[in-house]
Amino acid sequence: MNSINHVETISEMHQMLPGSQVRHPLISVVDFSGYKEQFNSGTRMTLGFYSIMFKNFCVNKMKYGQQSYDFQDGSLICIAPRQVVALDEPLPAKTEVNGWGVFFHPDLIRGTSLGKKIKDYSFFSYDTNEALHLSEKEKQVLYEIVQKIAAELLENIDQHSQTLIVSNVELLLNYCTRYYDRQFITRKRINNDILEIVEKELQEYIQSAVLSEQGLPTVKYLADKVHLSPNYLSDLLKRETGMNAQDCIHYHLIEEAKNLLLSSNKSVGELAFLLGFEYPQYFSRLFKSKTGMTPVEFRNLN
Repeated sequence: MNSINHVETISEMHQMLPGSQVRHPLISVVDFSGYKEQFNSGTRMTLGFYSIMFKNFCVNKMKYGQQSYDFQDGSLICIAPRQVVALDEPLPAKTEVNGWGVFFHPDLIRGTSLGKKIKDYSFFSYDTNEALHLSEKEKQVLYEIVQKIAAELLENIDQHSQTLIVSNVELLLNYCTRYYDRQFITRKRINNDILEIVEKELQEYIQSAVLSEQGLPTVKYLADKVHLSPNYLSDLLKRETGMNAQDCIHYHLIEEAKNLLLSSNKSVGELAFLLGFEYPQYFSRLFKSKTGMTPVEFRNLN
């Protein structure tokens, strides 16, 4: 297996792209045309900066995280710093490489409003097989924003540069959020199938001995069952049910706790253990936060 190379700065990235110029130390817009060899290299790397990449061509088996994905024509992916990215197979000989990438270092947005909310853009933690598939109109909207960023980078840096650049990066991310919301809607049938599997897996886990033996189910456990990243599953659940993945887990745990409180004489501590809680106090606090009553108060009331 190839070793993982780390590219920390924008300047280091440009050293890998012959003929490209560094116009700003913290952000770059790259036209992928003419860089076919770089996509054939098979290099595995991590980046020290955020990446937003639109590739209007197919990549064979692009790996992101631990999964392989056939990165289809017209898809956009957003990658957070320190994620492993690799191209495992060479492109077909006649493949025409085109598309664009916006790469920005965390220092660009440090201290800005975008820097404070960058983690709210959860799609930076999606897997590649959860890429955003754009319509022609959506491609054009994003491309025009990218062109504004590129144009600003051609200007001399002044006191307004960072504000204008960061504003356009934020606009780009906000449109990505809108288009991901659209994608969740257009995939509603698939989403409903996923919801059914999640609910089934969660109920089976909670009602089995696994709960007391292995502890509380995690978001990652559920995400693995449906082959999604935890963030993508959580966002999907939030849009479809109003609850994120952790809220969904808590809901089913509390419902099971109510059943056990009314059908058993076991103490609250014993029930907490059966429900996978290491500490009864945590169970009691969670139960009260969700129902407004302690477990004992709920039992006595009913």
